[in-house]
Amino acid sequence: MFRWKATAATIAIAALALTGCAGGGDGGSGSGDSGRADRLTLTAIVAPTSYDIGAGAEYGNRSPFFQAVFDTLLQKNSSGEIEPWLATKWEYNDDNTVLTLTLRDDVEFTDGTKLDADAVVASLERFRDGTSPQAATFAGKEFAAVDATTVTITQSAPDPSLINLLSIAPGLIQAPSSFDDPDSATEPVGSGPYVLDTTASVTGTTYVYTANPDYWNPDAVKYDNLTINVIDDPTATLNALKAGEANGAKIVNNDTIPEIEASGWTIESNELDFQGLLLFDRDGAMAPELADVNVRKAINMAFDREALLKALQAGYGTVTEQVFPATSVGYDESLDSTYEYDPEGAKKLLAEAGYPDGFTLNMMSTPAFQTTFDLVAQQLADIGITVNYTDPGTGNFITDMLAPKYPATWMALEQNPDWQLINFMIAPGATFNPFHSQDPQVDEYISTIQTGTKDEAEQATKDLNAWIVDNAWFAPFFRVQGTFATDANTNLEFWPTNAYPSIFDFSPKN
Repeated sequence: MFRWKATAATIAIAALALTGCAGGGDGGSGSGDSGRADRLTLTAIVAPTSYDIGAGAEYGNRSPFFQAVFDTLLQKNSSGEIEPWLATKWEYNDDNTVLTLTLRDDVEFTDGTKLDADAVVASLERFRDGTSPQAATFAGKEFAAVDATTVTITQSAPDPSLINLLSIAPGLIQAPSSFDDPDSATEPVGSGPYVLDTTASVTGTTYVYTANPDYWNPDAVKYDNLTINVIDDPTATLNALKAGEANGAKIVNNDTIPEIEASGWTIESNELDFQGLLLFDRDGAMAPELADVNVRKAINMAFDREALLKALQAGYGTVTEQVFPATSVGYDESLDSTYEYDPEGAKKLLAEAGYPDGFTLNMMSTPAFQTTFDLVAQQLADIGITVNYTDPGTGNFITDMLAPKYPATWMALEQNPDWQLINFMIAPGATFNPFHSQDPQVDEYISTIQTGTKDEAEQATKDLNAWIVDNAWFAPFFRVQGTFATDANTNLEFWPTNAYPSIFDFSPKN
């Protein structure tokens, strides 16, 4: 039986004062002859670590800072579809190992230097050879300038994620003239829609931008000025909304949604992340019990997902038993009822696997999500599995997880596009497959997804997802609602593929 807790899990983050934050109430007002609104003021929960794309380029919650000053080679629209941007067209060779991009010929960086094929190649190489979180996605890829407007990307094997990568952080283009500038981390030079006003900005707190007067796509720019204030405390964010100090804000705690809506704000949302257990040790090297598929199935049956969603996310989200997102060609709604909440049935499976008295499972915990860990332990205890938690200490949760030091763990992970997800969680060398679990059938599906025809790849993705669920490689609980609030002056189309909206998808209502 599920035993309710009065508190929901919250992120342990320090409050940030609102001193110096620019007001945002005039987001719909006109500005001179530009035909744009004057200013868009947003809040974000994290600041960029560096504007040098070789060191700190990221999307997710840091995307607006980079979108403001850099262009990507390709762009995603509000539906998450890939469209031309700096590259006007693209095509593969017959075996999908060489991608040819045709570039615009009318783009300059904000320092007046030309954005051409040489500049694009230099920027892509800088990202590949740098330390940004996604740098490894370009490993082994070679870039070449065929002529001033043509770039080729050559790889040893097909990479179905490449087109998507060129629309996010790996596709950002920085001016090579700034590579050796020691101030490039805080003074970006790109070709994007805005220019950072370093005199009005405070690194880590407030970022102020003015519209790029020479931007090649002026119709895409809806505001003359953009301000992004970093507020990482949910209460401070709520206070900023009530005070009219922003036009749009990233919402961390969904239990504040009713209060936000009551204040006249509109809620936009997507479902990008899932939470649940990662059952890493599927071969039983550290926890022999997990090598038995019936044990992994029993663990899935132990969780009352609806109750967990209500307790931990105030009901904002969707229960799921799949790590592939609803936007995936492999997603199958029927798979979300594979493991009904059934503690007694779970006990029977454990008994059939040779564990009638249960067993002890070592996992990690962290105070930031203590309620979540308590509920996970409670529900596993109800089927006879005793959780032995260890707190690895500040900053060591991910490190110890991937070492690997534990056979299973709770985690919140992004549901990436299919090929990225496979190489993030499922493939033998995937980051979140630290025990390098491998199965011949999984390998066959992955090979077909990489090298097969479009129809073959889509069917293999469906088959892989069904296989992963049936063999209980994971125990997902729910997809979390990612939430963004906008004021009465601001329209937003929240794309489904990133934690933070595209700055191009905000527009004034008036």
